[in-house]
Amino acid sequence: MENIDWKNLSFGYVKTSANVRCAWKGGAWGEVEETDSEFINLHMAATCLHYGQEAFEGLKAYRGKDGKIRVFRWEENARRLNQSAREILMPEVPEKLFFEMMEKVIQLNHAYVPPCESGATLYIRPLLIGSSAEVGVKPAKEYLFLMFVTPVGPYFKEGFSPVDIIIDRTSDRAAPLGTGHVKVGGNYAASLRSLEKAHKNNCSSVLFLDAKEKRYIDECGPANFFGIRDNTYVTPDSASILPSITNMSLIELAKDFGMKVERRKIEVGELSSFSEAGACGTAAVITPIRKIIDEENGKVYEFGKDGKPGLISTKLYDRLRAIPYGEEEDKFSWTQVIEV
Repeated sequence: MENIDWKNLSFGYVKTSANVRCAWKGGAWGEVEETDSEFINLHMAATCLHYGQEAFEGLKAYRGKDGKIRVFRWEENARRLNQSAREILMPEVPEKLFFEMMEKVIQLNHAYVPPCESGATLYIRPLLIGSSAEVGVKPAKEYLFLMFVTPVGPYFKEGFSPVDIIIDRTSDRAAPLGTGHVKVGGNYAASLRSLEKAHKNNCSSVLFLDAKEKRYIDECGPANFFGIRDNTYVTPDSASILPSITNMSLIELAKDFGMKVERRKIEVGELSSFSEAGACGTAAVITPIRKIIDEENGKVYEFGKDGKPGLISTKLYDRLRAIPYGEEEDKFSWTQVIEV
């Protein structure tokens, strides 16, 4: 294992010791295999390459101050993966198999779980793909499910610091009755052009609006959006938004703090009413938003004070991170200790 500068890790790929795989053939899942290879032997006509038959997940393992390794809400990731599988006609992965592979890949790579004080985590990437050859548009007959891990730093280089976001009305991430609500690669491919536009405008990410009317807030780049006002946590309700497990958790924490919660349509003009705003997801956890730029309408919506994260966003962030690190009581039973 190479020496890793844990505190300066980017959100990128670092080679680890091994990954685990399981094949679906003849209508059943096979045995779990482990390998140190980073490559897949894949047919050039595989459905994942031509027809987008693939889905993935992202979750994290944390090393606490007590030395224990904890995974956060893995059952929700397993359920969401199966929702994605059903949507694009792939076989579901039994939760027992999901956990077996997750546990094994962490155990094989436990040395890569970053130290508690580093601020880095071990990112776990489950991937389900159609692997058999098909030339016609149809589901595959065989599938491969694999998991690999890599130590990562913050998704946005700023970490827990406010960022600038730009609204893009020139493209859609997902159609109203499309696949926006599941975690498939096509959604991310559709967002790349807008993200590149955001970066060229010195913004960290892009705010997508609903595809039908361009009136309501949808996804915030690769994350969910939330706004804070009058002790209320407000987040969009849309059939084309991926249901973030982080957002789901923040909603529970907000209620636990005595806040009101509203999941509903949010019009763009309503942004001016929020005292705080943020993007949330497994990769970013919470990224506070400093300002949202609406070039088309010549408006800039600003949040917080003096370029610092808002008090409520900070409180939510601190509590959400403290639970998987074992620093606060896990009253919601969200974490799973992995023995190594």
